[in-house]
Amino acid sequence: MSRSNPTRRQVLVAATALAVPLAASAQGAWPSRPVKIIVPFPAGGTTDILARAIAPELSKAFGQQFIVENRAGAGGNVGAEAVARSPADGYTLLMGTVGTHGINRALYAKMTYDPIKDFAPITLVAGVPNLMVMNPDKAKAYGINTVKDFIAYARRNPGKLNMASSGNGTSIHLAGELFKSQAGVFMVHFPYRGSAPAVLDLLAGNMDVMFDNLPSALQHVKAGKLKPLAVTSRQRSTVLPDTPTIEEAAGFKGFDATSWFGLLAPAGTPSDIVNRIQQEVAKSLKTPAISEKLVAQGAIPSGNTPAEFAKHIDAEHKKWAEVVKASGAKVD
Repeated sequence: MSRSNPTRRQVLVAATALAVPLAASAQGAWPSRPVKIIVPFPAGGTTDILARAIAPELSKAFGQQFIVENRAGAGGNVGAEAVARSPADGYTLLMGTVGTHGINRALYAKMTYDPIKDFAPITLVAGVPNLMVMNPDKAKAYGINTVKDFIAYARRNPGKLNMASSGNGTSIHLAGELFKSQAGVFMVHFPYRGSAPAVLDLLAGNMDVMFDNLPSALQHVKAGKLKPLAVTSRQRSTVLPDTPTIEEAAGFKGFDATSWFGLLAPAGTPSDIVNRIQQEVAKSLKTPAISEKLVAQGAIPSGNTPAEFAKHIDAEHKKWAEVVKASGAKVD
């Protein structure tokens, strides 16, 4: 009995059946090309430092290069939006911050992305306190040795002190705004495009004070080029144990303006990719080479699960919305 030729429909069905396992195989092969980690601030700041610490570890774990790319602007919004609009295929990640995912929605009148709906949280990489630092020559000229000295001088000279930050809406900016509101002082805010250029102007004496992330300021403190006055966390930092908290130094009960940094992907990124990245980041953060490096810079490694990171982001939204409202800070 002769066999009839297959119909066009039968051919299409067979082709589709074959394509399904091939597509699954292609997805399982991730990553088959380099992966970008977008840092929404310039090179040299804490966000950049942390991204460049974990990128080589992920490159080794997955056998593909994880490349750090800096896209600064609008308090981190430019880089964050670029990732939110990227394909959800695991090849574009964001090193998000408390600014991009905890502060900016309350601070900016217009947002080009939704920090909750447009992203898939992967893991919290690390948290760090901010550090209130001054140019030492300026501190000496103004007779400032403590936070109380600083407040007294600022009250006597409203508007004379210049406060640098890494940009409008960053934790560095908001830590300063929170301090201003609780201390009842006025300082002129100068936002920069990232922490590194702000610190350079602080070192040069063009700025007076900054509430910088501890890791990016620490080297200058140890070299005697910046004068530390206080940390903005509720506990002292192990790397600067003699530096008081702002609560201790000024009596502002409950003062807490810590920063955090974590990996996120565009919403819709396959959960298996998200979980694989989280697992490898968590592993790398437990290795002495990485954990000791981060702790030595004042950071506290995490590596929590996507679900835990999502809860953290939600809690930070609520917290910083109240801080923004209390400080009166706004960015059009």
